[in-house]
Amino acid sequence: MSVRPEGRKLSMGDRFTARELETISGGKVRIPEPGLTVHLQFRRFAGCPICHLHLRSLARRHEELKAAGLQEVIVFHSSAEELRTYEGALPFAIVGDPQRRLYREYGVEAAPRALLNPRVFGGLVRALVNGFGDFFTGRHPAPPVLPAGGRLGLPADLLIGGDGEILAVKYGEHADDQWSVDELLALVQPAPARPQPVPGQ
Repeated sequence: MSVRPEGRKLSMGDRFTARELETISGGKVRIPEPGLTVHLQFRRFAGCPICHLHLRSLARRHEELKAAGLQEVIVFHSSAEELRTYEGALPFAIVGDPQRRLYREYGVEAAPRALLNPRVFGGLVRALVNGFGDFFTGRHPAPPVLPAGGRLGLPADLLIGGDGEILAVKYGEHADDQWSVDELLALVQPAPARPQPVPGQ
């Protein structure tokens, strides 16, 4: 059996090698997880305004995601200590990878286009406006001035079946390029059956 070279991006139909990751709460999370579909997200740094806004949208619909059989596992290139400060209230499995080992293994990149791509500007403005409101009201700490790992990380989304098969993949082209909750649910929920024509009509 061939071994996938480190750094090659995963594709639909590939197999995810089973592994166990430590979360920032000290627990363990397995990927794959039999009976569930794991949504493995690679985000940016702890306190990233774009990531914060996106993850809040997932947290608001957490029960809906669970009902669809989805388990969220979210990786940041930050330490567990930083993540407990910024993301500790999220109802998901959060994993710190400050050395970017997982990022390198699965071909998740950092590049200037993360912030220079024109399509990021709208999302960045929304994230900053919302983040300022959370900071001003004390609901969330201010973003770090010099984040660990820098600001040029790109996101990635992997959908992993219970048997380890990669069901869908998205490697972001800019910092705000990820699946929305609706897109994610559409990937795991069967399409409604089309009505069958009535004979003779």
